Amino acid sequence: MNDYQLLADLHKRAKRQGPGGTSETRRAIDLARLDPSAPLKIADIGCGTGAPTLQLARTLNVQITAIDLLPDFIEVLKNNAENEGLISKINPLVASMEHLPFDDEEYDVIWSEGAIYNIGFEKGINDWRRFLKPGGLLVVSEITWITSERPAQIQNYWQAEYPEIDTASAKIKLLEKSGYSPIGYFVLPEYCWLENYYRPLQSRFAEFLARHSDSEEAQAIIEAENKEIALYEKYKAHYSYGVYIARKLGEHT
Repeated sequence: MNDYQLLADLHKRAKRQGPGGTSETRRAIDLARLDPSAPLKIADIGCGTGAPTLQLARTLNVQITAIDLLPDFIEVLKNNAENEGLISKINPLVASMEHLPFDDEEYDVIWSEGAIYNIGFEKGINDWRRFLKPGGLLVVSEITWITSERPAQIQNYWQAEYPEIDTASAKIKLLEKSGYSPIGYFVLPEYCWLENYYRPLQSRFAEFLARHSDSEEAQAIIEAENKEIALYEKYKAHYSYGVYIARKLGEHT
């Protein structure tokens, strides 16, 4: 089993594959001023097992194309949507966010919680822009420094993991440069990391290792997860996910 398959096996049993929360998705919906009665077409890119996807489907009059690279995640989303009677609102697809099967100006909203780092923030907001209708909305969460300075250990860790990590002001500047008008921003609180993501993840470590006979590959994944969790617990004052809401302007040159 390769690393992708191991990671899918660890994370597919989770409600969330990254920090987030029901209240925070609701807050993003409110800041974006999405009308619950208006028919909307939304692309949820990097949907994982679909916690935000399902919430959008419950809350809005919407047709959602939910994309993820990992088939295991899409299968879980499909089953959950069927169990909740929401499958008529959701089209779950296995696809890469670098090769999206969308038409130009197809969507009212592009939504992506905790996933744009896979392609990179700047590339993502530029590549995905063409899929939005004029005046369409982009809602993404992105790892963000929330202090102007931070200790070398956490600076070096995230620079190695994701060199595009930056402050909110830098991310907003990129949005403006890329043909968007920023209309909202907030930071995910601590419980979105600990109670909603890391603690449930830790509770599955023993079963995961047992399923894979304590293989070196499985142990390496758990060691990496434990390192990330320990760093967050130590340095959580310096970074979080920022949620960015922006509107597509007219044709960008």
